[in-house]
Amino acid sequence: MLAAFFACLAAVSLVNPRTDGPSHHSIGAPAQAKTDFSGRWTSDPDPASVPARGTPGGGRGDMGSGWGSPITIVQDGARLTVEYAFFGRGDMQPPLKFVYALDGSETKNSVMMGRGMQLQTSRTAWDGAKLKITTLHLLADPATGKPMTAEVVQMLSLESPTSLMVETTRAGVLGGKATTTKTVFRKF
Repeated sequence: MLAAFFACLAAVSLVNPRTDGPSHHSIGAPAQAKTDFSGRWTSDPDPASVPARGTPGGGRGDMGSGWGSPITIVQDGARLTVEYAFFGRGDMQPPLKFVYALDGSETKNSVMMGRGMQLQTSRTAWDGAKLKITTLHLLADPATGKPMTAEVVQMLSLESPTSLMVETTRAGVLGGKATTTKTVFRKF
């Protein structure tokens, strides 16, 4: 009798009530929606938490997220776009804009800096609710002039709806040690 009950339960769960046909949903945990990082964010400290003048308070002292502040993130189902002003108003340059495909396919961003165009090749991967952006920067070895790459990994996660954490790991280049920084952005 118990076996008949479970057989009936299995048959009912495999029928789509809207069509009376088989269900195309698997049994298990529902698919988790991807985190939406959209918004305008600043890494400047919250004015309420800034130490009083003359008291110890940290300066930046690190390379940060690899993006400036403030940043604007626009996300849709296919891509994540990060934009920020790098140049001053007098430089008459547009904001820097980086576009990343959210399906893991390769994206290329070019930035005009210093002595010419710099090419960055990126891929994304979801790790639960976190988004990992791995970027290879193509550059020339200063001693030999030969091309080389430097890898930067940015892991984006929301600590709350108004707090974005960007953990940035830069691989060691030219014998240097790898570094990791964490930057917390507040939503405007």
